[in-house]
Amino acid sequence: MAKTWRLDTETKGTGAHIAPLEKAPAAAEQELATVTLERPPRVIQEPEPLGPLTFKVLDIRSSQVLAEGTDARATIRLLEGVRSVVDVRIYVWMQRAGRWRMLTLDEQRALWRFRAGAPAA
Repeated sequence: MAKTWRLDTETKGTGAHIAPLEKAPAAAEQELATVTLERPPRVIQEPEPLGPLTFKVLDIRSSQVLAEGTDARATIRLLEGVRSVVDVRIYVWMQRAGRWRMLTLDEQRALWRFRAGAPAA
């Protein structure tokens, strides 16, 4: 049996095309099956206790290491002789990573505030 064709112009931006006169009935949508996977229980690890922090202080202007391997008290005593918080870079030793991490400016200012008679940074 012959089909009757028509010019279909309902397409968007691609031009017209020839389509059969009878449109095929739309297939009923099937519900999708949902699968819920169970995760294995998460292993909770106790964080390693932090030992005493070790600091390194570097003078920006001369690029000299002013102190390395000092504790917080010695670092704060050293900062008493520094003119401004931005004149030094302070690093802390990261035990797990095995490297020095530079403190952010906010962290440096927190140490700076512990100096004796420290004005605002």
